[in-house]
Amino acid sequence: MTAPIANQPQTRLLVINPNISTSVTAIIKAEALRSAASGTYITAVTAPFGVAYIETRFEAMLAAYAVAEAAAQHAEGHDAVIVAAFGDPGLLALREVLPMPVIGLTEAALLSACMLGQRFSIIAISTRISAWYRDTVHSYDLLGRLASIRCLDRPLRNVASIQQDHRDALVALAERAVAEDGADVIVLAGAPLAGLARQVHGLLPVPVVDGVSSAVNHAQTLTSLASGKARAGSFAPPPTKPHAGLSAPMTALLAQRA
Repeated sequence: MTAPIANQPQTRLLVINPNISTSVTAIIKAEALRSAASGTYITAVTAPFGVAYIETRFEAMLAAYAVAEAAAQHAEGHDAVIVAAFGDPGLLALREVLPMPVIGLTEAALLSACMLGQRFSIIAISTRISAWYRDTVHSYDLLGRLASIRCLDRPLRNVASIQQDHRDALVALAERAVAEDGADVIVLAGAPLAGLARQVHGLLPVPVVDGVSSAVNHAQTLTSLASGKARAGSFAPPPTKPHAGLSAPMTALLAQRA
């Protein structure tokens, strides 16, 4: 964690890795710490169940529930929560029940990209993942700004070593997105690529956006705005109703009201 400045309020961010790879959680936390302002504390947790890394809609559904469980257990005492997977599993649902801002890697990265250029390209770690990513871009009504999704098409030895194993290939995909697809901005997609933008931005002729860094900075901005929690509208807390089979933390979370 970063050392707080004397007499400065401490911002506490909960960063949830929606997959079960603790090695990826370490990558996420390292970039979150590099991106955070002084006085910010980072709590990084790993999904309590799920898959090693998320590529499909079904895996994203599992991850959304895992994120909800992690948030129910750990969100108290934090000023904002970050869903640290590209695709933002569970993001909008968590905004209904948590009293603090909830930020997703995809939404934060895409909004950052839109402020840096007209069209962005997403560089992804596998071809299977592209359909889910396109769905996510569509959900944010940003398909008109999407130049392309370019993906690695080779086996992954280890999800935690993608940057080391495939850096040159990822840079080549980004170069093609700029030259052939008209991308004004490159978005490096996925928690396993957290921090790579710092290494490669000088190699590319356009801005390069990192999801974790974007999410941390957006979280700090929203925390400082102190805009409050929705008590009406589509993000109001869910109505009280009977339920069964939920964990104690999840039951307590549902019982909260803004």
